[in-house]
Amino acid sequence: MSHEIEEPHGAAEYPPGEEEGSVGQRLLGYGVGLGLAILLTATSFFVISTDIFWLPSIPVAIIVLAIAQMGVHVVFFLHITTGPDNTNNVMALAFGILIVLLVVGGSLWIMANLDHNMVPMDKLMQMQR
Repeated sequence: MSHEIEEPHGAAEYPPGEEEGSVGQRLLGYGVGLGLAILLTATSFFVISTDIFWLPSIPVAIIVLAIAQMGVHVVFFLHITTGPDNTNNVMALAFGILIVLLVVGGSLWIMANLDHNMVPMDKLMQMQR
């Protein structure tokens, strides 16, 4: 008596996040992702190099374009989707984002605390005399 589960004929085992389909379909997906990434990159350079946009809105536009670029890379190149076979990939991505936010937020908190508690330079010079 065998406890192995046989796969249906023609079914192949794909690693998590890998798209099923022909090579042409996969290349089309990569091409669309590359096109979107190039378009977003060119748009961010256009936003910076022209005087069309209101000056305070430029950092917001760059941040929005950067987040869109990250989304394109996650979906088209890392193949992280909401499918049931991608649960571990999504959890690993969420954990990585949490760690990055903790490191960046903690660093900013420490630097703000140091700046707040630092002795002004003129008082420091008077203390040394």
